[in-house]
Amino acid sequence: MGFGDLKTPAGLKVLNDFLADKSYIEGYVPSQADVAVFDALSGPPSADLCHALRWYNHISSYQKEKSSLPGVKKPLGQYGPAGVEDATSAESKDDDDDIDLFGSDDEESEEAKKLKEERLAAYNAKKAKKPAIIAKSSILLDVKPWDDETDMVKLEECVRSIQMDGLLWGSSKLVPVGYGIKKLQIQCVVEDDKVGTDQLEEQITAFEDYVQSMDVAAFNKI
Repeated sequence: MGFGDLKTPAGLKVLNDFLADKSYIEGYVPSQADVAVFDALSGPPSADLCHALRWYNHISSYQKEKSSLPGVKKPLGQYGPAGVEDATSAESKDDDDDIDLFGSDDEESEEAKKLKEERLAAYNAKKAKKPAIIAKSSILLDVKPWDDETDMVKLEECVRSIQMDGLLWGSSKLVPVGYGIKKLQIQCVVEDDKVGTDQLEEQITAFEDYVQSMDVAAFNKI
């Protein structure tokens, strides 16, 4: 196990790929495993290594708590993907307990600070350009009339007259329920943050001259 040489682009690429589906080196919380790998880096990864840079920025926020993070720090060769050997050079590995794993702002050179700021700015700019994912759902509604004399054309017209930001009506059909009565089954797509089934029910049942009740027949995330 290992990441190769974490002080080289190739080693950082291995780390980036390793963190593509992980938040931490081990487990689901920051630990001494993260501290050990963090300490092996000479600085923040470049912006194109987005997973490694995201992890680096997150772990660096634990500077004051680093000694209290859980776990026991192990050699670098015991972390990372299988089949890759650790080749990271280290200074004074025997004095790990005396090393400030995160360094301090006073010890950073102006050039290192500037490089770090540039990489963070590039990463944040790239992240800001990514379009926000809008959560949507497909809902199938059953709208029931009072009786077989209810004007179903008018009922559907009333339902479709409901307009909200994040609501899109789809196909519909009349489904027999017995005794000559038919219900309106209508599809719609909603943005989850803007439209809820309670809102739809409140507005649809407000057409009380036509609508007896409304039920959700199917609800699927898109």
